[in-house]
Amino acid sequence: MAPSASSGPNPVRSTEVRTVELDETDRRIVQLLSRDGRMTNAELAGALGVAASTAHARTRSLLERGVITGFHAGVDQAVLGRGLQAIIGVTLRGGSRQESIEAFADAIRGLPQVIQLFFLGGADDFLIHIAVPDSSAVRAFVVEHLSAQPSVASTRTSLIFDYHRNAVAAPFR
Repeated sequence: MAPSASSGPNPVRSTEVRTVELDETDRRIVQLLSRDGRMTNAELAGALGVAASTAHARTRSLLERGVITGFHAGVDQAVLGRGLQAIIGVTLRGGSRQESIEAFADAIRGLPQVIQLFFLGGADDFLIHIAVPDSSAVRAFVVEHLSAQPSVASTRTSLIFDYHRNAVAAPFR
């Protein structure tokens, strides 16, 4: 499978969710490709015990039905000089919530430090996952991009020491 770019779902605008029925082969394809999106079609077919044409057709069907939304590369941020990661909880001020939520998400989503942006229900309105070179860059991000926005009421920063994603441990150096 060749990786393809995917911007992912918009964390603000709601979309209708439809449930898709998956049989055991579909579930296994999703499981295998979640662990290794670069798995070749021949490797996938071998792991499933099916013909390569069957694996290809089933994977294509999962893509067309929106079950698989893309293939992504895991990036070692430390190798890129961004060895400090943090999660920042953001609470927005009350008022014209929909406009401020969309404006905030649009402003933050494109920043180069941002790895992930989560729109939430709960105490925080957003969680922002960033990767930066050091603690002064975390501070600069919060001051320049969050505290400077009039819609932001408060922030809470937590440093990430280690994390686990999709059965792939990704320790920091």
